[in-house]
Amino acid sequence: MSSLLGLRVGRLRALAIFAAISFTGAAVTANAQEMYQPQCFKPMPGTTKTISYPAKPGPWRLALVNGFVGNSWRIQMIQSLKAWATRPENAKNFRELKIVSTGTDVAAQIAAIDNLIAAGYDGIIFIAVSPTAFKPVIARAKRAGTVLSSFDNVVDSEEILLVNEPQVEFEQVKSQFVFDNLTTKQGKVLEVRGLPGNSVDRDRSIGFHNVFDKKPGIETVTVVGNWDDGTVQKVVSDAVATHGQFIGMVTQHGTTGLMNALKDAKHPKIPIGGAGENGSLRMIHDGDWTSIARVQSPALSVVAMKGVIALLEGKKLPQHVGLPVPTLYSKDLKDGANYSTSLPDNFQAGADFKDCDVVLPFQELLKQTPDNT
Repeated sequence: MSSLLGLRVGRLRALAIFAAISFTGAAVTANAQEMYQPQCFKPMPGTTKTISYPAKPGPWRLALVNGFVGNSWRIQMIQSLKAWATRPENAKNFRELKIVSTGTDVAAQIAAIDNLIAAGYDGIIFIAVSPTAFKPVIARAKRAGTVLSSFDNVVDSEEILLVNEPQVEFEQVKSQFVFDNLTTKQGKVLEVRGLPGNSVDRDRSIGFHNVFDKKPGIETVTVVGNWDDGTVQKVVSDAVATHGQFIGMVTQHGTTGLMNALKDAKHPKIPIGGAGENGSLRMIHDGDWTSIARVQSPALSVVAMKGVIALLEGKKLPQHVGLPVPTLYSKDLKDGANYSTSLPDNFQAGADFKDCDVVLPFQELLKQTPDNT
């Protein structure tokens, strides 16, 4: 953290530099060297717009507005942000950290963001319940001088900072791996979708169908798993009972539930495209299944907050940040290296962003609760 004098000088410099730029960013193609921490904040493919704000002295009042709260990923996401924010080198930036979880109601989430804007919060990160409907609240944040960042399930907007992994490509790579490893190209492939109405669910399904649609001899069956292990286990069990054996499966999340369903059904081994839940990696390794696991990291919340703080300091970022997708293959799984028998089954393995200096040991996360604050 700079000294107060340094912050004032930085603010004046930022005001001079950005006087001719709109408050929410400039549509310019920027040299990566001009960006803040370019090794971390890389533009999403196709993104040329940058975003910047006049510097504002800290420490700041900052908030996370979460929506859906019904799975272990959201718990770890909140714990990740709290753990990172309590480290001494980061805590000095926080005058206050507010955590709000609103459920799946769009109006409730917008109202929560509006309340924080009205209360004078400097920056807010949020996982959008819907990719649309946020344009008015984004405009209100702009007028109030509140920096917004949408991450994970991002909004469809070019006016605020977006932080995500490339979702269509995310599922397309998984699906291509499953297709390439099918022992037969005749049969049914199961798609387990996430929470309806979210941009991640929408884009991941596009990636799946980019691979499997119009493949001769392959029929796709789709079920909704809500990104929850218990729900995934039930819908996969029901799908097997209804349709019989599948030649491959791809799930957005809840891979531990999927593996439990296959085990209970005594289903023959098939290629699996899943996520990075620790329990599923253990079962895949122990059972010698063929799989790919791609991780939507809960630490996206930390990178989004780092981005908001950088913008409040007057730094420049790509308007849409694309983070790398941690990917694990069954042939490379090793206890203690990329999964652990000593960790809970629902722990999201492989979730660190080392290029962003975001490494969060599980012991650190356990000290935090997912409660609202």
